[in-house]
This record gives sequence, structure tokens and C-alpha cells, in this order.
Amino acid sequence: MSDLAARLRALPGFPEEMPGLDPDSVPADPAVLFLGWLEDAIASGARQPHAMTFQTLDGGAPVGRTLILKDLDERGLHVSTHRSSRKGEQLAADSRAAMTFFWRESGRQVQVRGEVVALDEETSQADWRARPTYDGAPNLDWQVYALQPEWWEFTQSRQDRRHVRIGYRREGGGWVHGPVTTPAG
Repeated sequence: MSDLAARLRALPGFPEEMPGLDPDSVPADPAVLFLGWLEDAIASGARQPHAMTFQTLDGGAPVGRTLILKDLDERGLHVSTHRSSRKGEQLAADSRAAMTFFWRESGRQVQVRGEVVALDEETSQADWRARPTYDGAPNLDWQVYALQPEWWEFTQSRQDRRHVRIGYRREGGGWVHGPVTTPAG
């Protein structure tokens, strides 16, 4: 084992006390569980609990960067960027994307993936006007996008590394969910 590997293995892990996740008592709608976990992260005082890794595709290769969640409603999970940015160009070429939220203080992670759609100009300009750098001028290149979930996975970490995972997938007009089994280790 290299010195770096030994140092990495010695770094602090998850907190001693973490919430549980009972697969038999999760809500039918994954957005309800997500919003509960997000509210818990906000209440904990975690810095930027709305930050996530946003992954797009560039010629089939994944590209990730950190963004903040702007909203969640019946249209999906909202993010914003310039249409002419790399993200905007990647979404125009391939609308599939994913988000990964991680709240280390509670040992929780949420992954969500689906198709991304551009929202209306009114929503985009309202978001632009709310930015701290807004100078009074509209920005016609600014776009709010909504990721419309097709799949969610919720992970509640445990000290013994037998993390509890619940997966949701869209089927027909609703959601099907259940435990995601992975080998211990």
C-alpha cells in the first residue's frame, strides 16, 4: 500500500450517528423523500445543501460539474446556465443528464437521472433577475432547464458499509420502488 493509500484510508469516515432508512416505509413518490432529505440537510446547517454534481454527455462521454438546485416542481429539478455554455451545448446535443447530491453530515446520497427540457422564457428571465449579479438587463442566452426524473436512487450510509439503497424507476404513470442490493464491502 502506498503512503497516499494509507493516508486516504486513515481519513475520517461518516459521522458516528446517522439516520436510518427503512425500505418498508418510504413514500411512493421519490420527490417526497428527496425533499425530506433536502430539508434535513438545510436544517442541519450544511453548507450549500442544494449543491450537486450535474452530469451531461459530450459525444457519449460523461462530463460532471457542481451546480446548485434552483427548484423542484411538477416540471422536474431545475438548474440554469447559458444556452451557449458547454452545458447548454451538451444538453442541446443530448438531453440525458444526471444529478448526484451528497450530504456527508448525514451519510446520505441521492442520484437522479432523466431527460432535460428547457423551460419557458418567463421562468428563465425570472431566475436571471434573481441572480446577485443582475444589472437590470435581460439575458436572452440564459436558460432554466428541468431534469424530468426517470430513475432515482437513495443511499443511507452505515458505519459497517452495508449501506441501505432504495431505487425508484418510472413505470407507466407512476413509480416502482424497492431495495437496491449490492454486495457488502
